[in-house]
Amino acid sequence: MAEEIAVPAEVPREESAEKAAPARFDWWGEAKGLFWLILAVLGFHSLVAKPFYIPSESMLPGLMVGDRLVVSKFAYGWSFVSPTIPDPVAIVKDVVLHRPVDSWSVQLPFIHGRLFGRMPERGDVVIVTPPGQSSDYIKRVIGLPGDTLAVRGGVVILNGRAVARGPLHYRDLPVDANATCDPAQYYGARTVLPGGRTVCRLPIVTETLPNGRRYDTVDLEPDSPGDYYGPVKIPADHVFLMGDNRDRSADSRFALGGFERGLGGPVPYENLGGRAEFITFSVDGQATWNPLTWPGAFRPGRAGTSLHPARIK
Repeated sequence: MAEEIAVPAEVPREESAEKAAPARFDWWGEAKGLFWLILAVLGFHSLVAKPFYIPSESMLPGLMVGDRLVVSKFAYGWSFVSPTIPDPVAIVKDVVLHRPVDSWSVQLPFIHGRLFGRMPERGDVVIVTPPGQSSDYIKRVIGLPGDTLAVRGGVVILNGRAVARGPLHYRDLPVDANATCDPAQYYGARTVLPGGRTVCRLPIVTETLPNGRRYDTVDLEPDSPGDYYGPVKIPADHVFLMGDNRDRSADSRFALGGFERGLGGPVPYENLGGRAEFITFSVDGQATWNPLTWPGAFRPGRAGTSLHPARIK
């Protein structure tokens, strides 16, 4: 007797069509993936490093409007200003309604101390959140706890001794859409070079701190309001911060908030958000929505510039 061979029954057309139908988009899975990605980015920003954009000229000549930096969040340990917590209301106001906001982040209430905290070194460039505010400033650490600091005729005096200053000299900075060399701020500084290029010629004085770290400052006026200050004794766990563009910087020499928008004297070290490490890139502000204009907007020679001041040995 011949062996019977089983023949599979024909699959119904309805079932075949059902198997061939494309799978539905997993919205929930995608939302979870996006959530974890955002959480990872915010965690990196809060604990490791974050980008920072230079919005003002208070740190000329070393930092220009349009510079993008990397700020290490772990350099001094972590404090209440370390977490990056997005503020949806501020983001909508800025992006959608085009209303100015101080920050896209929510500021936690003040908490004493830092986790694995340590003091910055004199001369460090740091990000600081003024007490009671949410916006970030970038300044240089000049005074440490226990120091007595004063300014006389634009000369910083630390513990009774004037900070060493080199001779006055000049530096030419490029003029562009982000660095306009506004005549109201820098009278007579606009200079046209023989080739036709316009530069901002600024008077420079090199300072050398007691620990040997040196950097350039801009000295525009002989008797500006910040040229006379103190003396003050810097309390424990506080630092005194100044901008390198001494006559155009709202820093520890000026009142907190209000018209002066300063830091109100020595700042608690809990308010330091991190240390500026290096410039990633810099743009001159002339790019438009057209991607073809983007490459030409990069300032040459600034990418990779270290923000750690040189040290005399």
